[in-house]
Amino acid sequence: MTDHNDGRVHIELTVTGVVQAVGFRPFVYRRATAHDLVGTVRNTGDAGVKISIAGTVEDVEAFIDDVRERPPPLAVVESIDIETHEPVDDSNDRFQTFEIVSSTQGDGGSGTIPPDTGICDGCLEDVHDLNSRYYKYWATSCVDCGPRYTVIESLPYDRPTTTMESFPLCEGCNKEYTDPGDRRYHAQTIACPACGPSLSLLSDDRTELATGTDAVTAAGYRLNAGEILAIKGIGGTHLACRATDQDAVSDLRERTGRPEKPFALMAKSVEQVEQFARVGQEERPWLTDVRRPIVVLETLGGSALNRDRDWLGDVAPGLHTVGVMLPYAGLHHLLFDQLDEPLVMTSANLPGKPMALSTEVIYEELADVIDAAVVHDREIAARCDDSVVRVVDNSRRFLRRSRGWVPRPLPRQETGPAVLALGAEFDTTVALAREDEVVLSQHLGDVDGPGTEAFLEQAIAHLKELFRTDPAIIACDLHPEFVTSRLATSYASDLPGASGPTNPIQVQHHHAHAAGLLAEHDCDRAVVITIDGTGYGPDGTVWGGEVLDVTRNSFERVGGLEPFRLPGGEAAVRYPARTLASLLNDAERVDELIADQTPLSQTEATTVRKSAEAGVNAPLTSSAGRYLDAISALLEVCTERTYQGEPAIKLESTAASGTPLSLEHELEGNTGHCYRDADKYAGMTVTYALYDDRPVIETSRLVRHIDRLHTSYSTATVAATAQAALAEGLALIAIQAARERAVPWIGVTGGVAHNVAISRRIRDVVEDRNFRFLSPDQIPPGDAGISYGQTVVATAQANARGELPVLNSNRVY
Repeated sequence: MTDHNDGRVHIELTVTGVVQAVGFRPFVYRRATAHDLVGTVRNTGDAGVKISIAGTVEDVEAFIDDVRERPPPLAVVESIDIETHEPVDDSNDRFQTFEIVSSTQGDGGSGTIPPDTGICDGCLEDVHDLNSRYYKYWATSCVDCGPRYTVIESLPYDRPTTTMESFPLCEGCNKEYTDPGDRRYHAQTIACPACGPSLSLLSDDRTELATGTDAVTAAGYRLNAGEILAIKGIGGTHLACRATDQDAVSDLRERTGRPEKPFALMAKSVEQVEQFARVGQEERPWLTDVRRPIVVLETLGGSALNRDRDWLGDVAPGLHTVGVMLPYAGLHHLLFDQLDEPLVMTSANLPGKPMALSTEVIYEELADVIDAAVVHDREIAARCDDSVVRVVDNSRRFLRRSRGWVPRPLPRQETGPAVLALGAEFDTTVALAREDEVVLSQHLGDVDGPGTEAFLEQAIAHLKELFRTDPAIIACDLHPEFVTSRLATSYASDLPGASGPTNPIQVQHHHAHAAGLLAEHDCDRAVVITIDGTGYGPDGTVWGGEVLDVTRNSFERVGGLEPFRLPGGEAAVRYPARTLASLLNDAERVDELIADQTPLSQTEATTVRKSAEAGVNAPLTSSAGRYLDAISALLEVCTERTYQGEPAIKLESTAASGTPLSLEHELEGNTGHCYRDADKYAGMTVTYALYDDRPVIETSRLVRHIDRLHTSYSTATVAATAQAALAEGLALIAIQAARERAVPWIGVTGGVAHNVAISRRIRDVVEDRNFRFLSPDQIPPGDAGISYGQTVVATAQANARGELPVLNSNRVY
């Protein structure tokens, strides 16, 4: 830094990253005044911050070091651009003191909107302090905590551009808001009982029963009495009931049409969670993280709560795990001041509908579900479900990346045209790529109806507005019948320069999975095991058990599962016993299994089997998910799917108490045991064949071997062995392909990668052969990560062409 008059300098800093809505300007003010600097700080319209300062070289350098190295807790400084100006003289009115000045609409740098976070310890102390203005106030927050993404309507981040605009500050709040020494200095969500959003308890017919703290007290009483309540929170609404109350949980299932789907829990403390679930050293930090995700934990054999019965079996039927979160809003903590047991806290929506946001929608759609509702009058700008994580192989893995993380950007790894990707159809997210980053949306759910379709379009509009980005390219899944594919065509038609019907870039489902894995690890090429339930293949069949040689802009299918048939298509997904008609060669046994496990008669079951044999109304699939579903039906673990992934998820839970048997493998270059130290040998060989010149596991032969094992071993042992055979077999095929192609990296992704045992077994086999292993970290491996992968592929293709793709051509990558 050049020394100017009397050692004084004048510089302007443009700071990018997460620097709005995190107390960054008050922090800058405090550090600038501490270093005797004068000047100004302001937000810019693209979520950046501009700082103009003057002072001695030493003080300015110390200030820059503070900004770079010691930002506020929620801030992330990604870059600081420094521009030197001529020194200012003492007569310049702008440089007499240091001030926070009005925000501008113009660009200053590329900034990022922060996600919501849980209430901080300081605010929680205020909520419980009898002498505090915030005593028992449900919406208490400060610069270090509370809602951000869900209240921001546009930029720059100031109170008038949030849903707090409707709540003018009272004298007390205004004093703290304007006091540089207060932690609520320029806290845009500051509010108190005198001026902030108000809380009400409404009856089942929407009659107001209580307000404020009385509403919380009455709600606690009703929950203890066994009622089901809607609770409007920060980013949406939960349906809540006492988790240990069998009747309440049963009523909630019946009223919502969720007979088996596991419910998430909210518990008062880690100590309470430890009474019914295992909280390991890897899980504990995520459970207590300020972002408060739902953490999937293994349940204990016997709960210290209500020991007289298995209440966890009602909450998560057939599973050895349960999703748990701790309170993250002031409202939650106030409720748990009155409760001694965990609550079920599940999204407030009916099948095919997005989560309710307003009092009107709660009563329009959920009046027959709830006994009462706790609501407030602060509008939610962006619906945002709870995030869900699970520890797999000692590291976090997202099942859902939403509240607490969205809209933090992810790496794009290369710059390119702005891309909007619409994802798949289930567990959907959308993604907006700009410059060198990708902004992944919150969880949107299954886009299979008007309500969720509208939610998707709202999410796109919100991201485009907040990040001031208009896409030049639209990307979507290859599947021609997805709602998102149809919407992508519409968005492509509206692109600048488009004339007439246009087509988006269609990205093959598993290429998107694998390319996303490469991008998050900044890897150019890998052999990736991509395993899930369904993905439309370029050959018109259903893929899902694939070994791919992948780059970001292309892929080759080099191995996987031997295809088998799904008699009746979607009917076989719902009733997986139908799939056994393609996998077992015992006609009488197949007919019996289908008749026993589906609504079909014996005669109809025979017709299903014959249709599979003839290939009539029985599409081909290589899906690992469908293989696991078939094993689940074969072992009578789960015979009907009532929620996505249910048969395979319950198979994993059954297998958790078993030890897989050792298996032989007959694959060129990889013959023998994967685990010679196994206690038991199954007497079974996993066999392979060539299918379209690529090595595949002989799926039908494998299922027949597993069927025979069940006559000698427990269901848990056989389930664990079936999972191990899939994992080992695909890992060995990947290793063979990687050796032949001199590729040092092998990865795994897709929805089946959520299975702890399968993921761990693949990693062990890969690393045992001295290959480097890639696994999902920042991106959900399931379909929630598809939109991210689509942006990666579309970017790579556009950059490879050296120009924007021709929108009138129909391309598949």
